[in-house]
Amino acid sequence: MAWLPVVIKACYFLAALLFILGLKRMSSPRSARGGIVWAGVGMLVAVLATFALPDLHNRGLILAAVLIGVSAAWWSGRRVAMTDMPQMVALYNGMGGGAAAAIGAAELFSYAGRSVTLLDGGQFTANGADTPGTAQLVLAVLGALIGSVSFSGSLIAFAKLQGWLDRRFVFPGQRVVNMLVLASAVVLGGMIVSGQLSGPLIVAFFVLALLFGLMMTLPIGGADMPVVISLYNAFTGLAVAFEGFVLQNEAMIIAGTVVGAAGTLLTQLMAKAMNRSIGNVLFGSFGAAGGEAQAIAGSQKPIEASDAAVMMAYAERVVIVPGYGMAVAQAQHKVWEFAKLLIELGVKVKFAIHPVAGRMPGHMNVLLAEAGVPYDLIADMDDINPEFPQTDVALVIGANDVVNPLAKTDPASPIYGMPILDVSAAKQVIVVKRGKGTGFAGIENALFYADNARMLYGDGQAAASELVAALKTLES
Repeated sequence: MAWLPVVIKACYFLAALLFILGLKRMSSPRSARGGIVWAGVGMLVAVLATFALPDLHNRGLILAAVLIGVSAAWWSGRRVAMTDMPQMVALYNGMGGGAAAAIGAAELFSYAGRSVTLLDGGQFTANGADTPGTAQLVLAVLGALIGSVSFSGSLIAFAKLQGWLDRRFVFPGQRVVNMLVLASAVVLGGMIVSGQLSGPLIVAFFVLALLFGLMMTLPIGGADMPVVISLYNAFTGLAVAFEGFVLQNEAMIIAGTVVGAAGTLLTQLMAKAMNRSIGNVLFGSFGAAGGEAQAIAGSQKPIEASDAAVMMAYAERVVIVPGYGMAVAQAQHKVWEFAKLLIELGVKVKFAIHPVAGRMPGHMNVLLAEAGVPYDLIADMDDINPEFPQTDVALVIGANDVVNPLAKTDPASPIYGMPILDVSAAKQVIVVKRGKGTGFAGIENALFYADNARMLYGDGQAAASELVAALKTLES
């Protein structure tokens, strides 16, 4: 069957094309669902083509693993709540990095114990047995290192988002220790590349790589997890691409490269949205600030839902700012119902989305799309900020740190320098909040004490229902 390799290559090309087109469609909320389907079909084509490889071994075990993985993903995907989606993304991303690291481990251990010598031509020889070239070993080590970091780091990110770990673990000299661990892993990787393919050396290399992933993620606060998830997504893509070169699998190379490039771009955008450098993401302690925070004057002023509804019913412009609290309360449908009632009354309504609102990029966009909010009513931070001074009422539901004015005024604040939604510039602000507690960054919000702000205390779902009922009473 001389034609079989050609068919397999063609299938890989088709899969790569579907990956790229699917990713392109994911760039718009209108076509994102179709993009996911396209990319999924591409993955199915790649998997089926891989099963047709003539030299593939253990097809039964591979099929069993695929069936177990698909079943687990189908079950968890249908059961997971939308509020837990960031945790699932972090976990699945870690599984991808772990798979890439496992491929690297299998390749490296397959040569362990042999007498391997690097020749002048850059190739290895080992008792006449098949051995990897220098480039193959380098890519196997790089893929294993990056995949291991992504695996262990993503597990910590999952645990933080799930609430299993405290927000940050910091100790003196942490950056130095992290760099030493990374440097040690790199040195061991260099020794492996030089031909020292012993089992204990490979094990030590993986232990250090996994340890670095843990130590790099532990000091990062939960409020910064969107950047971390994007970063590890890029890591996983790069690891898969490197291991694709090792296995000479075109589908892995292209898919990994596309994911790595998209993840890197997204990480840069997320870091910019939080005014953080990539170096600070990797080696810094997010939210670390020196000095004493500014004291917040004034007090929080409560408001009843009926009064808030009247205020917005007679407004000309209303901007709704959703946050993670809305996701927790699953209030997006009621919020959209309230917005539609306002629109029927002639009020101009928009939704303002901060780039890192929620627990992962696009979290709020997905929730609003699920509720049926038209895309032309959803505005990004840069587009909506100039409109706040002309906004009669800003309704903040579940958002906290991304609307905190201290990010602009208090150099001692952990979020100082982070771009925010300029909600405080609106003529009136109504904040839906369950209580008087702090946000995910653990700091007080000066907006809640502002003269133009009123607090509507209660669960987001209940508060939105009360606002809807109050508007309906006005209409009748």
